[in-house]
Amino acid sequence: MSSVPTPQLPQYRITLFYGPEPVQGRPSRVRCIFNVKKRSWKGGVQVVVELDEQQLAGARQVVGFEIWLKAILAEVPEAERGDYESRARDLFAQGVCALKLDLAIEAGIRQENHCIEAGSLVGELAREVAKQADRIKSRILAELDLAEG
Repeated sequence: MSSVPTPQLPQYRITLFYGPEPVQGRPSRVRCIFNVKKRSWKGGVQVVVELDEQQLAGARQVVGFEIWLKAILAEVPEAERGDYESRARDLFAQGVCALKLDLAIEAGIRQENHCIEAGSLVGELAREVAKQADRIKSRILAELDLAEG
């Protein structure tokens, strides 16, 4: 009789609470707020992840987001493109914020509500966005219920 290995459970359960939204008093920043629960914690915490618009624009450029989005939306009826484009931009920002949160978790996160400021993990995030470009795009496609190509 062979035993089937039990799938490894993730150490953290991460849920997008809301975002992206502008940071009050900082018009060039956006933030997403996540609920983060480690399996060993009794309760979860809220983690705010901030990005400068410049970081987000750089991430879009690295991924080739604008050209990719235009190609994807070419098949969408023109009357609906604005809604799809707006949603895709939000999903992209959420994806980049989620990557930044993953980097912060890898570096070690405490069981307390806190903020990962826009100026932290900048270089690491840029490298991770380049590595995860296809993953970000596929999640956007899935959320928009679109097929690539």
